[in-house]
Amino acid sequence: MRSANSGRRLLAATCLCLVNVNPSAWARDTLDLEAALVTTGYNDVAVPGNSGTRFSLSDDLDAQAVTSFRLRYGHELGERHWLGLLIAPLRVDSQGSLPRDVDFNGSRFAAGKPTSAEFRFDSYRLIYRYRLIDRETLRLHVGGALKLRDASIRLRSGDTQAEKANTGLVPLLSLRLRWQVSERLHGLIDGEALAAPQGRAEDLLLALGYTVNEALSLRLGYRLLEGGADNDEVYTFSLFHQYTVGLSWSFPGL
Repeated sequence: MRSANSGRRLLAATCLCLVNVNPSAWARDTLDLEAALVTTGYNDVAVPGNSGTRFSLSDDLDAQAVTSFRLRYGHELGERHWLGLLIAPLRVDSQGSLPRDVDFNGSRFAAGKPTSAEFRFDSYRLIYRYRLIDRETLRLHVGGALKLRDASIRLRSGDTQAEKANTGLVPLLSLRLRWQVSERLHGLIDGEALAAPQGRAEDLLLALGYTVNEALSLRLGYRLLEGGADNDEVYTFSLFHQYTVGLSWSFPGL
């Protein structure tokens, strides 16, 4: 009987310790979901890049505002190392009529006729970051990312249609800076970017976050998505403004 009572007391004490444990001690993984209203700043293209007609999917045609979503899963390796996987699809449609004839990927699109375009830019990234600064009010993570770009541009006018697809791997630098404004509010800069002679890419978020509890935080922000390439195969440079709302949920590591 004494043994049974001792076992129950030990079980109760263990449960009490588990209930009162600080979630931040085991919250190793993070699931981050973001939704955004996307508008186009500019979107200039030419295919082929050295002989196609250069035109704008946002000025010569009317680019629609769209909603996009992205999902990122992060896993901490020890106290300072972090790995993340990002899925960030984007599709923007444009409608209207071209002000001049356009040669696009071997097809000619006549001026003045109803024309539609689809610009698709899907990004998949493997991200590594190292926590360089770890203070109570300031944390800085730096690292790199390998991006798989799966993109395409499609034009259609009547029976005439053409598409240019492009898939490739792009290395990027990665950064995350978080500073604590108050007990529950924090500022955040997060993203990847790199510039080279072959082109450039920037995907940067500036946000204000609110900590709901030790496992959940919400944020509002602005994301700049810009970049492109200029070569014989394709010319494309685009800028998208994204007005974002997001949540981050931390949970025990796998």
